[in-house]
Amino acid sequence: MRFSFAMAFCLACCGNVLAQTNDEPVVIVELGGAMGLNVKGPASSFGPDIAAEFTPIENWLEIEAGVTPFFTRNSTEWGTDLLFKKPWTLSKKAEFMAGLGPEWLHTKESGVTSNSCAFEAVLDFMFWPSTNRKFGWFVEPGYEYSFGRGHERSIGISAGLLIAFFPRDRH
Repeated sequence: MRFSFAMAFCLACCGNVLAQTNDEPVVIVELGGAMGLNVKGPASSFGPDIAAEFTPIENWLEIEAGVTPFFTRNSTEWGTDLLFKKPWTLSKKAEFMAGLGPEWLHTKESGVTSNSCAFEAVLDFMFWPSTNRKFGWFVEPGYEYSFGRGHERSIGISAGLLIAFFPRDRH
């Protein structure tokens, strides 16, 4: 878990150096909730979701690092992901991104702990109620394929609040 927060902090700092213009945020923080559903069975899980993203190449690449702990009756799963997203601006108040990336899963089920790698694909919809884009909300459906034992597949959705942090010298 410490690694996840350190990674998010480093990405936020890199965003300050790599931001293209003062109109772009240095970092956007996502705070929300997530739900996942195992494709092979009826098992569903819920948990909080936190992520930070920045734009190293304006209009071409956004990088997001996030952590989501999922809780079920008999298990806890911590998912830490690093997504590479292609953004499209739909309007002054709406954005869409398609993203792919690796994920590390740390699972504790019935007292047994396991770690595995996974692949994640997401569609990210961001909505900004005002044109200054300081606060907004997001909806992010996704698909996950685990390379661990059982090759679990799941679909999920996360949603919540967006908080944008801009450079200090923004007009």
